[in-house]
Amino acid sequence: MAPQPIPPPREYGVTRTTDVPLYWCKYGPPGSPPLLVLHGGPGAHHDYLLPQMLELARAAGGRELIFYDQRGGGKSKSHDRAPITWETHVADLAAVIGEFGLNRSVLVGYSWGGLLALLYASSAARDVALPPPGSLILIDPAPISLHYRVQFEREFARRQASPEVSRLREELAEAGLRETDLEAYRQRNFELSVAGYFADPRFARDLTPFRVMARAQQSVWDSLGNFDLVADGRLASITVPTFIVHGRQDPIPIASSEEAARIMRAELVGLDNCGHVPYVEQPAALFGAVGTFLERMTLDPRR
Repeated sequence: MAPQPIPPPREYGVTRTTDVPLYWCKYGPPGSPPLLVLHGGPGAHHDYLLPQMLELARAAGGRELIFYDQRGGGKSKSHDRAPITWETHVADLAAVIGEFGLNRSVLVGYSWGGLLALLYASSAARDVALPPPGSLILIDPAPISLHYRVQFEREFARRQASPEVSRLREELAEAGLRETDLEAYRQRNFELSVAGYFADPRFARDLTPFRVMARAQQSVWDSLGNFDLVADGRLASITVPTFIVHGRQDPIPIASSEEAARIMRAELVGLDNCGHVPYVEQPAALFGAVGTFLERMTLDPRR
């Protein structure tokens, strides 16, 4: 099945305050409280979250959504061969927040974007020059340590080699789509390449395809090294209200988010029958939980 069409943004452009122009776009009612959405990767781009994540624009009476393609991916690809590190992304995020006047706004981070939000918030807690976020919403955030990342990589590889995914690949090969409908074949082949992220690989459908720039991705993970946001105190330094949603069948261990929530005193909602893609697998539960958190924050921003 072809992915759902993505509506055009209300406004778009490139940043002026980053040393590499970064593509950005806006959706939702102008003038409403903003949400800055950080996509996964690293090295990917924002539009694979669409159109499903546009549902956030309806949350808590209406929200303006701001997306940007992080350096090295999507419409923010750079010919600069200098390494792109986690510090690079933190500096870019600080510039985006400053350029759009988003001081103390809500950061919504998905997957790697969730880890980026944590890296940024902990950096802002220690550096007064960085504009602080108001709160964090983390959707199936990437692992908070190398220990959990190794667990994720093993589990994802196991799922991709499972009999269920192998059978789906055989069905695709036998369907003859490559000869009769090349576009449909490419779409289904992409979906099967990420099937291990889903609680049930049969539901790896309706996805907007994306491409990860391998050099940009590896450069970031290399820069993190043997990272552990618990042991180095970075999680404990974050005091802004934080809300975490994590699929219970995500190949990224929910234990990673449970540990983060415990240390940060954050609220954690585990979604049943849900892997790493809740905006496709369990959209009603995801957006309902996020909307409830935003409504509470509107009434009492200190919570």
